[in-house]
Amino acid sequence: MNKDENAVWSIFGYLLSGLLVWGGVGWALDRFLGTGFFLLIGLVVGAGAAITIIWYRFGRE
Repeated sequence: MNKDENAVWSIFGYLLSGLLVWGGVGWALDRFLGTGFFLLIGLVVGAGAAITIIWYRFGRE
């Protein structure tokens, strides 16, 4: 793999892990508290965090 392919897979990994981790936290809060909106908040926070990490990691190159 070359450098560009590695960057694409890293970006994909950051996005997927951000959504899974923070979406999972939101889902767990929804189950624990009996609400229905923390999953959406978790997904938005996860996507935002992942985009921020990607921006700092790859936006400067």
